[in-house]
Amino acid sequence: MRRLQRPFPSSGEPGPRPAAGGNLPAELNRFVGRDAELAELGRLLEESRLVTIAGVAGAGKTRCATRVGALLEKRYFDGVWIAELSAIHDPELLEHALVEALGLTDHTSRPPRVTLVEHLAERQLLLVIDGFEHLIDACAALVRELLRRAPRLQVLAAGRRPLQVDGELTFPLAPMTDEDAVELFTERARAVQPGFRPTDGNREATLELCRRLDGIPLALELAAGRLRALSVDQVLVRLDDRFRLLTGGSRSALARHQTLRTAIGWSHELCAPEQRLLWARLSVFAGQFDLEAAEYICGSADLPTESVLDVLDELLAQSVVLREDSPAGTRYRLLDTVREYGAEWLTATGDTQRLRRRHRDWFLGLATWCELDWFSPRQVEVAARIDCELPNLRRAMECSMESPEEVHLAQYLAGTLWFYWVGCGRLSEGRHWLDHVLEEGTPHDPSRLKALWVLGYVAVLQGDAVGAISALHECREEAERSGDATATAYAVHRTGCLAIVTDDMPRAEELLRDALGRYRELGELNSNVLMAQIELAMAVAFLGDLEGAAVICDEVREICEDHGERWALAYALYVLAYAALRRGETGRARRMLGECLSIGRAFNDLLGTALSLELMALVTVVEGDPAEAAVLQGATERIWPSVGLPLFGSAYYGRPKAECEERARRELGDAAYTSGLRAGGRLDLDAAVSRALTGGSREHAGTQGLGSVPAPGETRRPATSRTTGRGGPERW
Repeated sequence: MRRLQRPFPSSGEPGPRPAAGGNLPAELNRFVGRDAELAELGRLLEESRLVTIAGVAGAGKTRCATRVGALLEKRYFDGVWIAELSAIHDPELLEHALVEALGLTDHTSRPPRVTLVEHLAERQLLLVIDGFEHLIDACAALVRELLRRAPRLQVLAAGRRPLQVDGELTFPLAPMTDEDAVELFTERARAVQPGFRPTDGNREATLELCRRLDGIPLALELAAGRLRALSVDQVLVRLDDRFRLLTGGSRSALARHQTLRTAIGWSHELCAPEQRLLWARLSVFAGQFDLEAAEYICGSADLPTESVLDVLDELLAQSVVLREDSPAGTRYRLLDTVREYGAEWLTATGDTQRLRRRHRDWFLGLATWCELDWFSPRQVEVAARIDCELPNLRRAMECSMESPEEVHLAQYLAGTLWFYWVGCGRLSEGRHWLDHVLEEGTPHDPSRLKALWVLGYVAVLQGDAVGAISALHECREEAERSGDATATAYAVHRTGCLAIVTDDMPRAEELLRDALGRYRELGELNSNVLMAQIELAMAVAFLGDLEGAAVICDEVREICEDHGERWALAYALYVLAYAALRRGETGRARRMLGECLSIGRAFNDLLGTALSLELMALVTVVEGDPAEAAVLQGATERIWPSVGLPLFGSAYYGRPKAECEERARRELGDAAYTSGLRAGGRLDLDAAVSRALTGGSREHAGTQGLGSVPAPGETRRPATSRTTGRGGPERW
């Protein structure tokens, strides 16, 4: 690995990122100083695979870590990825958070640690872990294992203490030098007072202020924010008053710990009473929040809802709250240290539990609204909204699990988010929450029954037949006993879904028709009902009635167009593409599969994407390009381990893959076919989808029929295919 020959230039910007990418956030304001520290961190990363930046809250650990990552990005073929862990409170969610940060999607029932290890095993990347102090034991154990199992992985951690893992090098991040501190203060002061610069009249006061704040960046930025209303001399005088007031803490505490608390406390004291109150109440949020949530949760008689916006604007002006733009719109966030300070004040008011319940109630309502709005043209917006709100939804479930009387609310929330777990690539985390909320022996009310059928649904898609049967049997038995017709319909539906993936097509058809009849009696129409129709069409198609399947899916397509539904539409198009291909209409099949792939990527639906790529490979070989078909099959083989049992272990779902392999191998020969598989296995998901959409190496689209490809009713597979005990492919 190339050694640094000189410090990073203070005015230089990171170079263009490699194709492998990463998820480092863009810098919203100029990084100031720290040249020597950045160069030393670069040198340490040449010596050790684990470097931890340790320092007090507000010292700038996160900013330094992300800056180093950006400056060294070209060193890492697979990019630089940051995982922010401050909003994670349950150690069991640590691995899920890293999976999410790395942009992975895993539908399987296997532990997320396995997903992480498999993903990182052969990759050369830098993983930046930030805000792990409250998860120190779990984080240390996970980092130790990842470094042991992934030889080309490096980790840069930023926290208040080292991880204490073998081989770790610790870099204590000291306060800024006087020169850097003055430059940072000046830079941030210009944001609120354009044209500000140290002059003969205030230079000494500025330097004294920076020294009194021990050169801690957060303290400097809070102080700079006060120049909107005060002069440097006035800030220094008021800071002196606060020092004298707040230096009576523990003698064992570091002086700069007290200094940072003084700086935050001083900023707090300068706030008007309603600003302090909102600051404290905003501390109940985990991660980002929006204005509507702040108004509902924080509004009260002493802080009217209509005044929350004005008070929030003042906190933004004072840098207590940060504004962030996201796919879900304008959102806000408290820095962790500022949130902690507000939480202490909220506790002192005795209002913490009331605010936590209001927070929980808001996000219960949000999830309910999003479930209803999923069946609408706003599906993409709903997915983006839940992505942003996931930390708050986790906190809402955690809050409800703390009281036995409120566990049913956690069950309701975990079940209501079915569309997110299933439709947006979050099966693994969904399984975690569903298992967790159902651990308590609560009554079989509608909330528990919903969580049960959703658990059964998730287990079916993960290939966990035992888990699915257990959950769905309990759901149906208790639903029938209590007379809950809705839960009974969903249990019957998902049992039919299980029958499809276990190759019992006659029973699948029977159960799905039963479920659809129950839905009609209930007047139920949503994405789940459409999926029941699509699954029925798939079963009918597998049984050889292609026209019957097409009729069902054409009806689904019309309903989707009427309601703006896109997620279920992709699966209807998959069945229609299957029928078109069997009729020799390869061009039509390719167009429909292209739309399937585009929709799947929009929702991060890895299952739908994998199924569509498998069928696209068969289309490609039929069109006369066996080499490209082999590449697509190799790309899909790389995806399936993150989905679950490949093609559910089903002989019916596995038939297109087996047909494609037989034809491509026959036309190319074993060596060329295997070479194509290897080439596809090197493609990441986006590259594979892009290649499938553009036709890859195809120079023209053929119009050949299936020729010797087995007909729908036949069961012939290539002699090289191994099978499971059910007769489905063991692994492709």
